[in-house]
Amino acid sequence: MTADTVDHSTGANEPLAADQIRAYRERIDEIDQAIIDLWLERARLSQEVGKTRIASGGTRLVLSREREIVERFRSALGADGTQVALMILRAGRGPL
Repeated sequence: MTADTVDHSTGANEPLAADQIRAYRERIDEIDQAIIDLWLERARLSQEVGKTRIASGGTRLVLSREREIVERFRSALGADGTQVALMILRAGRGPL
């Protein structure tokens, strides 16, 4: 790749930049897999909490806990955090 040739897989014009982009993307892919793995683990644990609560005669949901989680994500991530928290909660409790 010459200096005026674009590496189409990275969009970079320089070989060193293309190599750095590939390294960043490799780490991003690792992080994405960790997020997926943690998402699935969290959903499973949350479903177990719900089953245990219901089996003990408790309620299906604890709204104060859900509000606490939404606020934690909103505080850490801003407005997008609210949406992330709602998606995570939905994954853990299943359809209402």
